[in-house]
Amino acid sequence: MAEIYECSFDILNDVQKVEQIMVNAALEAGAEIREVVFHKFSPQGVSGVVVISESHLAVHTWPELGYAAVDVFTCGERVNPWDACNYLSNMFNAGHMEASEMKRGFFCGKTKAVNL
Repeated sequence: MAEIYECSFDILNDVQKVEQIMVNAALEAGAEIREVVFHKFSPQGVSGVVVISESHLAVHTWPELGYAAVDVFTCGERVNPWDACNYLSNMFNAGHMEASEMKRGFFCGKTKAVNL
């Protein structure tokens, strides 16, 4: 999860730019892209998701605050979420980024049925 601050208003408010940057972030991290969906809000802001074989990258922007909230959710060892976060921070012209990693589940990529 990344909190990206002091970003360019013009970038965060441009749905095509945000989409391109998010797709490129997924590629920079080594992910395989499956689907891409983005939406431009009025009067400002963008939300979107890049679905990858390894899970997803999601973003919500608040251009008026220079802020982007990003989730880079990955499974396996092939994709490096930190590469994606650093790329996003750079491409959003951020002043700074705060990011943390949360390990989820025990067998990411494997399914085990549980009867409740």
